[in-house]
Amino acid sequence: MKTTLVVSLAVIAQAIANTLLSKGMKIVAALPSFHEGFSPVMLAYALQNPFIWGGIVLLIVYFACFLSAVSWSDLSYVIPITAAVYILDVFTGHYYLHEPVSPLRWMGAILIVLGVGLVSLSKSERTDAIKPVRETPPLQLERPAC
Repeated sequence: MKTTLVVSLAVIAQAIANTLLSKGMKIVAALPSFHEGFSPVMLAYALQNPFIWGGIVLLIVYFACFLSAVSWSDLSYVIPITAAVYILDVFTGHYYLHEPVSPLRWMGAILIVLGVGLVSLSKSERTDAIKPVRETPPLQLERPAC
């Protein structure tokens, strides 16, 4: 249950972060002086954009959730489940960023979701607790008798 909750939070945070970063970078790239491409000045403008900062904060939330999930669940479960972000990215790109999404792209995203569903049916949490490393006692060196 906790893995599902944390991974769901991670997926939502990453999808919103991706959308915010895309919106922020499109705003920065639309400035007249940045039509040639990326430059250090563009980076400075990007770091002043609240959409970029919102995306960065949410990516930190995603990463914290991801680290938590892989600490108690199988990586082979967590990674495919986080792929659900792809359908959310297509959705937010289309509805919030007004990007054109072809039917073929929708079908690809739906295929990914079906794969995520198959992986979620096979969920197996680790039952073996991680055992702490046993400390060995420090070596006791004998002093030579003088």
